[in-house]
Order: sequence, then C-alpha cells, then structure tokens
Amino acid sequence: MAPVDSRVPVLIATWLDSRHAERIAAAEPDRIELIYEPELLPTTRYEADHHGPPRPLTEEQRLRWQNHLGRAEIAFEFDWERPEELLKRAPRLRWVQATSSGIGPLVEHLGLAGSPLLITNAAGIHAQPLAEFVLLTALYFAKEMPRVNTWKAERHWERFCGQEVFGSRMTLIGLGRVGSRIAVLSSALGMEVTGHRRTTGGQTPPGVSRLVDAAGLDAVLPETDILVIAAPDTPETTNLIDRRRLALLPAHAVVVNVGRGSLIDEPALIEMLQAGRLRGAGLDVFAKEPLPADNPLWAMPNVIVSPHSASTVVQENDRLVDLFIENLHRYLDRRPLVNVFDHARRY
Repeated sequence: MAPVDSRVPVLIATWLDSRHAERIAAAEPDRIELIYEPELLPTTRYEADHHGPPRPLTEEQRLRWQNHLGRAEIAFEFDWERPEELLKRAPRLRWVQATSSGIGPLVEHLGLAGSPLLITNAAGIHAQPLAEFVLLTALYFAKEMPRVNTWKAERHWERFCGQEVFGSRMTLIGLGRVGSRIAVLSSALGMEVTGHRRTTGGQTPPGVSRLVDAAGLDAVLPETDILVIAAPDTPETTNLIDRRRLALLPAHAVVVNVGRGSLIDEPALIEMLQAGRLRGAGLDVFAKEPLPADNPLWAMPNVIVSPHSASTVVQENDRLVDLFIENLHRYLDRRPLVNVFDHARRY
C-alpha cells in the first residue's frame, strides 16, 4: 500500500508571482503540499493586486477549484469565487492569511465573525507606504503645491512665501503599526505628534510627544495643524471625526485619512473644504468606493484623491510572503501566530 501523504494542503487563493509561490513551497517542503494554479485565479491588473477581475472558468476548472478548496487546511487569502460560502466549501480549512489589514467589515460580511476559523491579517505590511502618503500630504500643502500647480497651468510666475513642516503640530488617530510608523517619520521631520488611543496608559510610542484618550481629543483639535486618521473601522471609531470635531480644527488645518472612510463625516468635510474652513485634505479612503464621479472631491484643487492605493507598492507581496512563511512555521510547530484577527475588537 502506498504511504498516505501527511503534508498539510496549503492553497494560494490569490495571484502571486511564481517566485513567491516557490518561496512558500521551499519554506516547508516536507510538511506542506502547495496548491497553486494561477489559471484558476482572478487576473491581476498591477503588482500586488489581490482583487482583480474574476477569470471566466470552464466547468472543469470550477470543479478543480472546488476540489482545492475542499482539501485545503491553510489558505493564503479568502476564496475569491464565493467567499460568503467559505466554511461550507472549505470544511477542512483551519487558517486563512488575509492580504489586507482592516478586515473587520469583511469578516462580518462573510459571516465569519466569531467562527472557529483562525484568521491572520496583514497589519504592519502597509505601514511604510501609508506613512509616506501622510508625509506627501503634509509637504504638499506646506509647499503650496495647489497654488504651484495652478500657476504652472496658467504659465504664471510670481514668487511667494511657503512653510516648513518642521514645528507643525500633528494629531494622530490610531497608534497601531501604521500610526506608529507615521509618528516616527513625522517626528523625524520635526513635527510634534500628539497620539490618540482609547487609553493613555502604557508606554508612549516612539515619535509621539504626548498621548490623549477619547476624553482629551477635543482639547487638542483646535491646536492641530495636521489631523491624521490611521485607525481601523470598528463600532467605536465609526464617525469618530464628526462635524462637531471637524469644526474644532483651525481653518489652516489639513486632514489626512489612511484609515477607513467610515471614520470621518465626509459630507461635513466637503462643506468645510469648499467654504475655506479647512485648508486641504489628503484622502486615500472614502465613504463609498470607488468614489462616485459626481463627488465634489474630484474637482477640488485643495484635495488629494488617492484611489485606495497609497498602501500598495511593489514590495507588498515580498512582505506578505515573509509574514505568511513566518506564520506557516508557527502553525506547523503549534506556536502562536502573528497578526491574529481579534473577533471581539474587529481588527
């Protein structure tokens, strides 16, 4: 009788370059069976695209994909075809590594909230590019780029006086991996960073000069030059920056959102930007995505509109695979995994 293959089936459920798949296979060659058929997965539009257009499959290909799901114990990303039926279609599945960080709403939408399925997220993978987007926005307005761009289009030459970001005051909502990286890079440029989190106890993160909790947030907003939102989407953070809090900001303040669109009152933000009650905004996330063509934000010269792409860089998949391999070793050795999704906190 042929020996039974005791290797753990690992399914790659999103596009990866072949070299990434080879790295995963080589990480545990004796303990895993890697299942990777790119021709069964959605197409990719750009590097690190994990949500590309579905590929039309033949009936035979659909059956193959269903068979792979049915065998998998570990999956790199959720099922792309019918993710809401994941537990039914993948009854042996024990662990999913997601490619995004803020997956709370997705987990709830898929009916996986509170399930026994072990889910790990990509927290920290996108910290550097998102921090760079925050710095881009801060410098964009300090260096008067809306004015410079307008004058360039008009071929208008007129000298003016700009500003430095050095010495400006940032209020940073969210001090996770992304927020912590924002604080370090911003303070390195001389910005004074006030960090907001639910409690002020514990160690102050590097780059943060002081901490405030929910009760202290209102007091620091009137002295804020740059308000940065980098918190996850949870019931506690929904509409955290509402109309009242936006009104507390000084008229020269700039708002940057790299968290989720649900954290800010977007209609109120638009009104205040149009009225000159706020200087500008750098937005990577929105209340509705894709951003509707008739949304006023598109036409506003004092707004940077990024199509939820500030986190996506060519290094992303290298970092995701590094994380997955580390967790793969831990899983097979029955050790705690990194970035385990907390169902209670929704992140």
